[in-house]
Amino acid sequence: MTTTVKNQRSTTRWWALALIATAQFMVIMDTSIIGVALPRMQADLGFTQHNLSWVFNAYVIALGGLLLLGGRLADLFGARRIFGTGWFVLLAGSLVAGLAGSVGVELTGRAIQGVGAALIAPSALTLLMMIFGANPKELTKALALYGAAAPAGGTAGVFLGGVITEYISWPWVFYINIPIAIIALIGNRVLMPGGSLGSRGSVDVFGALTVTLGLAAAVYGIVRAPEAGWGSGETWIALSIAAVLLVAFVISQGVRREPLMRLSIFRTPNLGAANLAQVLLGGAWIPMWFFLNLYLQQVLEYTAFPSGAALLPMTGLIMLGMIVLAPRVIGKFGPKVPIVAGLLTLAVGLGWLSQIRPDGNYWADVLPASLVAALGMSLAFIPSLGTAISSARPEEGGLAAGIVNTSYQVGSALGLAAMTAVAAVYGADRLGNASALTNGFSAAFIGAAGIALAGAILAFVTLRMSAAAGEPEPAGAGSAEPGGN
Repeated sequence: MTTTVKNQRSTTRWWALALIATAQFMVIMDTSIIGVALPRMQADLGFTQHNLSWVFNAYVIALGGLLLLGGRLADLFGARRIFGTGWFVLLAGSLVAGLAGSVGVELTGRAIQGVGAALIAPSALTLLMMIFGANPKELTKALALYGAAAPAGGTAGVFLGGVITEYISWPWVFYINIPIAIIALIGNRVLMPGGSLGSRGSVDVFGALTVTLGLAAAVYGIVRAPEAGWGSGETWIALSIAAVLLVAFVISQGVRREPLMRLSIFRTPNLGAANLAQVLLGGAWIPMWFFLNLYLQQVLEYTAFPSGAALLPMTGLIMLGMIVLAPRVIGKFGPKVPIVAGLLTLAVGLGWLSQIRPDGNYWADVLPASLVAALGMSLAFIPSLGTAISSARPEEGGLAAGIVNTSYQVGSALGLAAMTAVAAVYGADRLGNASALTNGFSAAFIGAAGIALAGAILAFVTLRMSAAAGEPEPAGAGSAEPGGN
């Protein structure tokens, strides 16, 4: 009888992990699924070429700006409650975005989607730590499956976006979220740990406003800079506002009794270093994915459907590496070695991709180098993610999850904006000119390789070796199991 109960609990835990991984999949997929649909949306809703990019930016700014608040709310009100709230908000935003008949309504829907994702992402990681944190081996496996959902979501977004736009209609890139959200809401009630509502405390409203608006202003300035110019008044005003707000946030966190983010959390061994690795990993990986897709479509002249299919081998290797290879390397060497080795391997793959040719082909110019880069990503992502989360105190699991999610998103925005500017300088804005486009994309790959190399060096210098040659210590998880918080 006891064995049967334990087996039921074990099965429930892995079904809960499937739902958590689905959350990660959806958060990332919603950043990429709209890419192929943008021209159709532009024609139907009246977007200008200038403001079309905000269909993407509205989501990213809301997501990146609110992740810390989402993590704090998960700590205060319970991860399960915030996880369910996030899915409800995402469902509402998807409905608004799909039904939109004007530019303003569309951007509102996308921003609401970003708010939902900002609640889902940190609470999902907190739930993962609650369920699997007591067993380091299971925690590493769970993090591997969770991490593999991210690249799967990014590639599925490109692939599904092409299929849906081509064979159905663009609103369905948003409607596809609705049945998934309904299933997630049901699963949240059945599968996720219950117990107390969370820790006692209050919401730091001033801190939430300053960090959210500060990060939003920073992301706005970064994503607008390639178009407005890095030296333009618009860019510098946005970045100056961001700096003032973020300084005010840091000062307020140092004097408040119950801050949104306890600043001393960064004195926790390896937490700051692991988050820095996530910043630079996102800063190198997202530009690679973005410009590789452009090279396939604008230089090799792939259409949307085969372009998405061309990324599947890379995604498959990442998932295999995260599920099979990364846990074994972590188990043998601890987290530092795979983080450093993964970032170095990613740098090598990006350097190889920089050798692309205007008259190149997929099998020689793209596939081998992209697989090397994918191997590096699969090695570095899981140990840096696990170290960043597991280093925190149990009651601050949501905060740690919010910080690491913010680190990756902000790093992605910074890296993509900077590499977009680099690519434009070297000719990537000259549509129709294969040589100029290739030069620009190649420069972006070289720049991203530099980011990955810097990440490897900094990780080597700042990360401490694990006390035991095993998985990241689950200090932030406690011994919670399903049914108790």
